[in-house]
Amino acid sequence: METRTEPPRASESHGTPPPPPLVNDRGDAIKPPPPARRKPPVILIIAAAIVVIALLIWGIRFLAYATTHETTDDARVDADTVTITSKISERISQILTDTNEKVHKGQVLIVLDSRDERTKFAQAQAAVAAQQAQARAAQQNVSLTAEQQKAQKTQGTGGVKAAQAQITNAQAMYQSQRQTADAGRSAVAGAQAQVRVAQAQVPSAKAALARANADYERYSSLVRTGDASQQQLDGVRATQAQALAQYRAALDQVTAAQTNVEQAQARETAAVAAATAAEAGIGAGEGQLETAQGHLTESAAPSRVPAIAAQANAARAQVASANAQAQTARDQLNYTTIRSPIDGFVGAKNVGVGATVAPGQALLEIVPQKNIYITANFKETQLTNMKVGQEVDINIDAYKGTKFQGRVESIGPASQNTFSLIPPQNATGNFVKVTQRLPVRISIVNPPPDKPLPVGASAEASVKVK
Repeated sequence: METRTEPPRASESHGTPPPPPLVNDRGDAIKPPPPARRKPPVILIIAAAIVVIALLIWGIRFLAYATTHETTDDARVDADTVTITSKISERISQILTDTNEKVHKGQVLIVLDSRDERTKFAQAQAAVAAQQAQARAAQQNVSLTAEQQKAQKTQGTGGVKAAQAQITNAQAMYQSQRQTADAGRSAVAGAQAQVRVAQAQVPSAKAALARANADYERYSSLVRTGDASQQQLDGVRATQAQALAQYRAALDQVTAAQTNVEQAQARETAAVAAATAAEAGIGAGEGQLETAQGHLTESAAPSRVPAIAAQANAARAQVASANAQAQTARDQLNYTTIRSPIDGFVGAKNVGVGATVAPGQALLEIVPQKNIYITANFKETQLTNMKVGQEVDINIDAYKGTKFQGRVESIGPASQNTFSLIPPQNATGNFVKVTQRLPVRISIVNPPPDKPLPVGASAEASVKVK
């Protein structure tokens, strides 16, 4: 049966009137014969083949890459930022940097008011000088004490020997004077015997003198009367003179004997006194010997020098303590100048000039220029074959089309939930198993110098695990 074709739509005519339809005798439209089917051009076939081959190659590479790499887009550029803090409580005098500025290691960032610290440091230095002077004096005192002890020991030894010699001399003197005293007593006894002998001769001499005087008186009378001659009187006078001389000689002998007694007694008294003095000298020498021995014992005391040396050691310890206090004051003064510990950029400035900071207060945040790394959080199911040292392909969102190379540096020992404020408690009855993520630290190998990596930028990491 013949069918009638639908008239073309106005939108399909494009303004050109359609050709009149073919109809048969009955007015039915005659279906035109199908047009001849044209073969596609060769270039299309080649292009299609190329596309298919490219898709196959891309698919094979994609499958190969996907089966040998573990990929995550939960990654970010990270760095060990440094927080600049103050070690002392002081007022800020100067801030020599600003946010986003590049700083170098050792560069002065902040200057604190240092007047009080300078005063304390000067006081500490003065205290060190004073303690050092005392230590030197104590050390010299040790040497002086040792020399004094040596000299006193020598002097004490000499004093002991001198006292012993004095005692020996005094004992010899005592013995000599005792002998002299004994001899003096003997001499006194002999002199006293001589006195008695002389006194015994006086009466006979006196009696002879009395007879001679009587004879002289009688003959004198007889001569006056003529009964005796002058010659007889002269003989009697001579006898009288002789008797008188004998009497006087007897008296002189008594006097001489008494003088000898007195002299012997004086010598005896002097010898006794000398013996007593010598005996006292023995006692004095013994006292001096004891004193000299005491001085010798004191000078030879073994603890004397060590005691002074202990004082010197204590003085040196005081010097060490003063040096430590001076070092603390020097450190406090150095703390008024805050320097950058690394090369990097100022990420944040939290203070201003004139503010008083406290120890440990965060003043600046320094982002390091080097040692930038990637922190990628992989699912626990992706860590089966992951190891330290494996190669990593890194894509940074900030640099589309640039691929960075890295290496697995470390794998986190625990999931992030473990360190959360409220860690999960799997022992509870409402436990729901959730795949956890563990942080993997990836170091960047030879990063391009013209493409600095901003910390916190999003990244994608693919670790080659096979």
